[in-house]
Amino acid sequence: MAIKELTQTTFEDAIKDDNILIIDFWAPWCGPCRQFAPVFEKAAEKFTNIEFAKINTEEEQELAGALRIRSIPTLMVFREKVLMFSQAGALPPNQLDELLTKIQEIDMEKVHQEIAIAQAKADEENQA
Repeated sequence: MAIKELTQTTFEDAIKDDNILIIDFWAPWCGPCRQFAPVFEKAAEKFTNIEFAKINTEEEQELAGALRIRSIPTLMVFREKVLMFSQAGALPPNQLDELLTKIQEIDMEKVHQEIAIAQAKADEENQA
């Protein structure tokens, strides 16, 4: 599957889809980012039901800042509009495969229920 280049204008639409989206935050000058690129590309070929995207932090500094990207590479995984994983540093191929497999196995109905409960509690505390 092709890897998308996301920008500030395309980011919101990308995470709104009810899909699994993994984003690699990178920069052209970053050695570890360049080393990780083939691992990311190989995973994109293997996990065809997952959307893969990259965000160039040099070109999208405002977006990277808003998402609190402090070091690169950083990976983020969204599923059904929920941030499921965020970590700085490149993952070895086997750990990336394991992460993506586990993300696919998560019961999202349960996740959405837990989010709703937490939101209701936060709303109650704010009204008290």
